[in-house]
Amino acid sequence: MKDTKTLMNTAIAGALAVGMAAASGTAMAGKPGFEKCQGVVKAGMNDCGTSSHSCAGQATKDGHPEEWIYVPEGTCSKIVGGKVK
Repeated sequence: MKDTKTLMNTAIAGALAVGMAAASGTAMAGKPGFEKCQGVVKAGMNDCGTSSHSCAGQATKDGHPEEWIYVPEGTCSKIVGGKVK
């Protein structure tokens, strides 16, 4: 009986964790009033993944054309080397 209860609690906790992970990914898909700006990021300061890695903070080179960061709308085009993604 105790093993069944532990198994059920573990299954429920796992299901909740998966649901929350999916929801948090959706919530960070975009920020209202901001745009993704490529080519202006300092090494280690990117906001999210690219084709070469999958996580924020993993940019290895300053100004890499594929790395991006969120900036207020209308700002990216004013930055030298900035390109709206």
